[in-house]
Amino acid sequence: MLLAAGRGVRMRPLTDTTPKPLLTVRGKPLMQWAMEALQAGGFTRLVVNTAWLGEQIEEHFAGWPQAHPGAELAFSHEGQDFGYALETAGGISRALPLLGDVFWVLAGDVYAPDFAFRQASVDRFAASGMLAHIWLVPNPAHNLRGDFGLSADGRALNAADGERFTYSTIGLYHRALFEAPWCDVLPGNPQGAAEPLAPLLRRAMDAGRVSAELYTGPWTDVGTPERLKELG
Repeated sequence: MLLAAGRGVRMRPLTDTTPKPLLTVRGKPLMQWAMEALQAGGFTRLVVNTAWLGEQIEEHFAGWPQAHPGAELAFSHEGQDFGYALETAGGISRALPLLGDVFWVLAGDVYAPDFAFRQASVDRFAASGMLAHIWLVPNPAHNLRGDFGLSADGRALNAADGERFTYSTIGLYHRALFEAPWCDVLPGNPQGAAEPLAPLLRRAMDAGRVSAELYTGPWTDVGTPERLKELG
């Protein structure tokens, strides 16, 4: 699942007329880098959630399946259905009927050109009994305090006295995390609840059900026009 529903307020005025995931980085829409990386890893069914200017995203990638034999592209149009974005957990819950038991989740506004989506990672996670496996990155200048700790045995830590790292927004998830007792949102989110992901992750971390690893390749959260410009 590729998250592409955000307004991109900090990217204004660029995002007043263009959804943030379609802003161009090195000749391609930002979200296309992730789509191509998933395709290269053999993950051919993509689910994209949209809200702000979401019709532009669907129109831009209308030819994606034809250009990539075997590919499937489905949309969860939160803006059309509810008039607003459902945040990360709310958006994933809304899209659950389109997803399998285990699925990737990543943000359409993060540039990580060398990240490899591997079936081996999925198989290892599926056999682990964990609810989520997330990739952490060294803290960028805009998040020096970090988000989560990382234990010696590969667990993500909510309460960490030592070094913290930044959540890359790339992770593997089990649908059980978005069902009771972990999540109060009904599957399919028919009520349109806007719910963040962090509380679910932190709850699962405290139960020892989230694994993690550190990714040290190129990674940018394209959150401001300045960061976009730096990428060229």
